[in-house]
Amino acid sequence: MSQPPSPTPETASANDPASAEEKTLDKLLAEAQARIDEQRDAWLRAVAETENIRKRAQADVAAAHKFGVERFAEGLLPVMDSLEAALAVAADSPPALRDGLAPTLRDGLELTLRQLKAAFQKANLVEVAPAAGDRFDPHQHQAMAAVEAENATPNSIVSIVLKGYCLHERIVRPALVTVAKALENKGGNPNSDSNVDTN
Repeated sequence: MSQPPSPTPETASANDPASAEEKTLDKLLAEAQARIDEQRDAWLRAVAETENIRKRAQADVAAAHKFGVERFAEGLLPVMDSLEAALAVAADSPPALRDGLAPTLRDGLELTLRQLKAAFQKANLVEVAPAAGDRFDPHQHQAMAAVEAENATPNSIVSIVLKGYCLHERIVRPALVTVAKALENKGGNPNSDSNVDTN
């Protein structure tokens, strides 16, 4: 008598409803796990983005506190320049004119200048006042003219036209300076026949 063929795994699963249900449950479980992984990844990205936004906002607030007085300081720089110029003119004027300037007026100017300097210091507004002979730094200085100076090295500062200022390492106004340039003809007249090669 012949025996019925033994069931193969394919025929067993097709004939067995429990096995088909397991495959469906496994498939549903895999899909659910994939969705969970996607949502977890999206959540982590949202948390990271929120943290980045928070850090940027903190940096913006810190910069606003640090540089909030920049425009106000720019407006006060001409006042400082005028006070210093007035006191310099008074100090350089002849004694007869200097004595005619009321001492209380001069004292008032000096007091106002000291108070303004104290306010600048409190706001971390620092002078950029290079000395003659210092190397020209384009990040802090603005060259107003290049002049030939015998005792100065090229690209060094010859004189200061106007002091500059910086606020927390940021230049508000560069120092306006004249810069030394190389001497063009140290040996004599460029139009002289002695400089012409006659060979």
